[in-house]
Amino acid sequence: MTHSPLWGVTRNPWNPKYSPGGSSGGSGAALAAGLAPLATASDIAGSTRLPASFTGTVGYKAPYGRIPGLAPLAADHYRGDGPMARTVADAALLTNVMAGRHPGDHASLDHWPGLAVPGAPQGALAAESVAGLRIALCMRLGDYPVAADVEANTRAVAEVLRAAGAVVEEIELPWTSRKISQTMFTHFGYILGPTMEQATAASPGTVADYTRQFMADARRAAAANSYLDGLQAEARIQAQLAEAMAGYDAILCPVSAVAGLAADGTYLDGLETGGVQLEHYWQGHMTAPFNIANRCPVLAVPSGMADCGIPTGLQIVGHPFDDATVFTVGAAVEALRPWADRTPDLLPVRAAG
Repeated sequence: MTHSPLWGVTRNPWNPKYSPGGSSGGSGAALAAGLAPLATASDIAGSTRLPASFTGTVGYKAPYGRIPGLAPLAADHYRGDGPMARTVADAALLTNVMAGRHPGDHASLDHWPGLAVPGAPQGALAAESVAGLRIALCMRLGDYPVAADVEANTRAVAEVLRAAGAVVEEIELPWTSRKISQTMFTHFGYILGPTMEQATAASPGTVADYTRQFMADARRAAAANSYLDGLQAEARIQAQLAEAMAGYDAILCPVSAVAGLAADGTYLDGLETGGVQLEHYWQGHMTAPFNIANRCPVLAVPSGMADCGIPTGLQIVGHPFDDATVFTVGAAVEALRPWADRTPDLLPVRAAG
């Protein structure tokens, strides 16, 4: 959400009524507003890709181990740190700096070959590079209630990739947002939830209501499901993703089922979208399945503008540790549907304080 009693509300430069997403929403807002050329972010359920989507920037969730992290949470196989930027090329440059072995994280991977960085003069080549690639379009990842404007923008990207020579076919996955959420919170109940409770025990007044709710939800999930239950659910989800990706080089899907979240909203009663009431606002995040399957690289790039006046985003999901393919597809999307010349009007943001 990117607001708390300690720091206040962070607003989206595109429309200050809306949030830039979270939890790396400060990174996304700063990039979109032109305050910085590059930013870093963390991602344990979409906290890089969601702010990238809502702010019209690029965010990369590297496969687990590609970018070293800080102990002890670096051992959590859901999480990872990564780059955010305004362009795919800049995200690739920062990935090349961040990736590789670090002595403080023994699980970090060595032998990083580096990403080829697409330059502006190579726009046509970037578009041509997807010719012959087989790309799966999965609009709902099962039953996520995707908003009409988000769906339209996602399909428009798929169509330009098809026109550039990629084979784009629509597929389905047997997932439900409720089951994904249950699996995710079981995991959080044993790792992130207790960590957050420990970290905030001495300063409860700085904790937002929705953070308290998160910790309570994680605690309940751990009480209802063993750690082994969670691992078994994760294994099923990963096997279903592997089966769906067989024969394809990458999957395309939206980042978020909803076009935007209110900047000062808490969503303690869940989330309503398209006439559907979701039990938890996290069920609108289409990012979490790929933290469960966290060896898959995922690049989030802009897909268009929502009816509410903020950007929408697309996830490009690759096979485990195939970083190069998601950047190839991302560079092609950027060349075919450029976004660098779109910038927010910051006057309403200044007026909102």
